[in-house]
Amino acid sequence: MKQFLITVAGVFAGLLLFAIFVPFALLAWVIGASRPAPLPPHAVLNLDLRAGLTDQESSDGFGLFGGRQLSVLGVEETLRRAADDARVGGLMVRLPEGGMTPAAADELRAAFLKFRASGKPILAYSQGIYPTGVSTATYELAAASGDVWMQPSASFQATGLAQSDIFFKRLFDKYGVVPDYQQRYEYKNAVNGYLYSDYTPAHREAELSWMGSVYATSLDAAAHDRKMAPDALRAVIEAGPFSAEEAKAKGLVDKIGELKEAETAILKQAGDGAKLAEWNAYARQARRRADGVFAGPAIALIAAEGDIVTGKSGGASPFGGGATIYSDDVTAAFYRAIDDKDVRAIVFRVSSPGGSDTASEEILGAVRAAKAAGKPVVVSMGDYGASGGYWISSQASAIVAQPSTLTGSIGVFGGKLVLGPALAKFGVDLRGLKVGGDYSNAFSSGAAMTPAQHAQFGAWLDRIYNGFVARVAEGRRLPVERVAAIAKGHIWTGAQAKALGLVDELGGFPQAIDRAKALAGIQGAARLKPFATQPNPFEAFGRLLGADADGAQLLADAGGFARDPDGRALLAAVREARLRSAGAGLVLAPDLPLAGR
Repeated sequence: MKQFLITVAGVFAGLLLFAIFVPFALLAWVIGASRPAPLPPHAVLNLDLRAGLTDQESSDGFGLFGGRQLSVLGVEETLRRAADDARVGGLMVRLPEGGMTPAAADELRAAFLKFRASGKPILAYSQGIYPTGVSTATYELAAASGDVWMQPSASFQATGLAQSDIFFKRLFDKYGVVPDYQQRYEYKNAVNGYLYSDYTPAHREAELSWMGSVYATSLDAAAHDRKMAPDALRAVIEAGPFSAEEAKAKGLVDKIGELKEAETAILKQAGDGAKLAEWNAYARQARRRADGVFAGPAIALIAAEGDIVTGKSGGASPFGGGATIYSDDVTAAFYRAIDDKDVRAIVFRVSSPGGSDTASEEILGAVRAAKAAGKPVVVSMGDYGASGGYWISSQASAIVAQPSTLTGSIGVFGGKLVLGPALAKFGVDLRGLKVGGDYSNAFSSGAAMTPAQHAQFGAWLDRIYNGFVARVAEGRRLPVERVAAIAKGHIWTGAQAKALGLVDELGGFPQAIDRAKALAGIQGAARLKPFATQPNPFEAFGRLLGADADGAQLLADAGGFARDPDGRALLAAVREARLRSAGAGLVLAPDLPLAGR
């Protein structure tokens, strides 16, 4: 018995040490990793876009463990601050070799042009632009820099925009798989790959429509920034591909040179003593200089990126993963903003291709509640605001989208793959039982729906579709007949949606802030106040380790962690995180809206 008690005590002591030192080590590591190196007195920021971009920065708090991925909003925010920072003399950009999303190129192009308007140069360096389908968007951003360099012997292959779709119909027919789906209506093409072996006329029309609009937007922007006629630029680009040297001869790029030569050139433009500075380090420093608590009116920022699902993110890993919009979390953020007496308006940043209709309706209810409380809601669309992404946006006070944002897709689909006949060919038999009504086994994969089930399922889709159309008609103040004519699942670009009345204004996040201030009647300075829709770092950390904020305080104090200034700041944030889920405000000047975090 004595030995048993000793063993239990040893195990308990080991667990206690693990509980104390592992959290402390992780917290200390985060603080050490987040402490930026000193900025050179005269710096050129080094922005590397080759690793890709999200629309919004992760709010789960643990993005640091995998390296901070750049976001469109974060880059826009940092460039705005750098434009007014006397320590920053220029920007060096490493362009991606593949494409980037067209709406991201639109947003960053505007940020580049504003930075250059401050009198500071940008040099964009390319190791090649390859035909990834949206490579013209990369060239759109390159052109906005004003000084485009390419590596010797690199390839310039931005010759157009391409899209590929996979069709499984003949494979399904061969093996007996039966796609049992319904769509509302002919342009809702998400499951066409299951139903057909080629594009339907409506599918082809819709795809070519948005592709043509995006391509024209990229070419027009690049032509403007390269001081060329759009038709002339189109003719040159479509005659490619080219080597770097050929691209320079045709006026598509400015210089051919090695990376070190390009770096030397931008440092020389920035002035004597300029040095390259790491992007993330400067971004963290700039935020520390700007952050604070300010009195006065506030504009809430609620950000949502990814597929829309019901529930909350509490069950997800705190170390992140694919972007997802959880309806309970977004709704809770809206109600916190509604209850905050300082918040006068809400900017809702949406980048979503769709998702659950019930989750979308929950979020839309929160948007309506904010408006009913006298707080206008302005949607700022990123890459996508389509299907469910448009559902949650449809009744906002105003919608701002980029010309290349993919939006609309007012429609619905649903169904199943019937696998019974296919499996039977391999000696596998699917059998089923049911009790209750005839519809109870409608989604069994053993057999197709009966005619009665098919009709019942169709009636359900009709209710969803008609409700979607009605919500859009009410929110956009359009006749139902007009919305029905432009709906049918059709995807539109922001430029097309503006002409159709589905979008109010073309622009990015700064324009959405301006619209929110105008609708709220805010004169002068205001602050942007983020309301998180994911667990903050301390909630996520506590969920992972079973500890609360007070426990983190005790562990940190035991190790002398609180003596470090950054540690003290973190512990203060831990306590604050328990009381408030909204972040600290940022100053908003009347003519200089800030991007949020």
